[in-house]
Amino acid sequence: MKLWSLRPKLLVFERIKYQLRSLSYFCCMEKDFDMLAKSLFGFEPVLARELRNLGAQNITEGVRNVKFKGDLGFMYKANLALRTAIRILVPIHTFILNNQDDLYKNLSKISWDKYLDENSTLAIHSSVHSHIFNHSHYVSLKSKDAIVDYFREKYQKRPNIDLKHPDVQFDIHIENNKCTVSLDSSGESLHKRGYRTDTNIAPINEVLAAGLVLLTGYDGTQNFIDPMCGSGTILIEAAMIANNIPANINRPEFAFEKWKNYDEKLFQVIHDSLLKKVINSTKSIIGFDKAPSAVRKAQANVENASLEEFIKIERKNFFEEKKPFEGSVIVLFNPPYGERLDINVPEFYGKIGDTLKQQYTDTHAWLITSDFDSGLKSVGLRTSRKIKLFNGSLECRLVKYEMYSGSRKRSKMDAQI
Repeated sequence: MKLWSLRPKLLVFERIKYQLRSLSYFCCMEKDFDMLAKSLFGFEPVLARELRNLGAQNITEGVRNVKFKGDLGFMYKANLALRTAIRILVPIHTFILNNQDDLYKNLSKISWDKYLDENSTLAIHSSVHSHIFNHSHYVSLKSKDAIVDYFREKYQKRPNIDLKHPDVQFDIHIENNKCTVSLDSSGESLHKRGYRTDTNIAPINEVLAAGLVLLTGYDGTQNFIDPMCGSGTILIEAAMIANNIPANINRPEFAFEKWKNYDEKLFQVIHDSLLKKVINSTKSIIGFDKAPSAVRKAQANVENASLEEFIKIERKNFFEEKKPFEGSVIVLFNPPYGERLDINVPEFYGKIGDTLKQQYTDTHAWLITSDFDSGLKSVGLRTSRKIKLFNGSLECRLVKYEMYSGSRKRSKMDAQI
């Protein structure tokens, strides 16, 4: 018998081995396995607290990430419910690099047919913090070559690249000389909740907005105001927190839905169990903006999120309005930094301080800004907290001002009576 006539049988045998390996790997996911949730700088403790509340195991905070353990159902739950996670990764291989050639060599040794086949599509996201590599795009290209060559040599056919809707998405992270290869269970960044269709100039990231709200201590038992609400993202995230609505309940899809072990029934059970925990908050959530276009966009986004019942948005100028109700309230806003809009920064921030001092007694006021000098210094109020964060590439501070009726000393004495 000619050797070439054995090729079809050999390919069938290889596919059977692939199916068995794939089944073996994914069966392991019925038990607890390691995962990593990526986040933004400064939100690691908030994300760790979210994971504890969801029931994660072995939680360890890193820099811009939190490691944890859970089963397949918990992976679904994490993607649906976490507010400060950007994506949920499942590490599958790690190795040490001594030079650039080691990347291709080590990746070529991985049994990629555990995770996809020659007819699948894939995408690769890379992040690099290393003296060996200085460009993440190069790492993605070399990783793609290793995966494609693996299938071409073994099956004479290769999977294709699909950056928009791949069957499997891989994450390659190189830290110094350590490379970690992960399956990306989320796909598109989890900040893309699915409710925001209309935005203004430089809209705030949904994960950033949710993290800011959580850092203020807001839990839905207080009244809440965003006096410069823009497209309404902070208000929507606050309303979802207040009513215990899963952060990503409106997303159209997750990457894990294309995995070979996707359990649609289990996902639906997790989905429904989270919805059963939704509550109806009775506290006020109010947004102002002086621009009619911003008000319209914010209202449209609130409608997309089905939160009209809980959020009130009005066209008002924060500097010309009084506090809309008596009693304690949390105020959180993302004022212009001078980078986004052409404003007189010292004058603008000075008005913020004057308005808070004159109109917002009995208030915990928070704002985020990247303008530390002409901005924050012009507010003219003493901060009780400063938290370092990043809005995109801009280093920022989230600051807190405690506004009391009368002196702070008098307020403390009243609280003790």
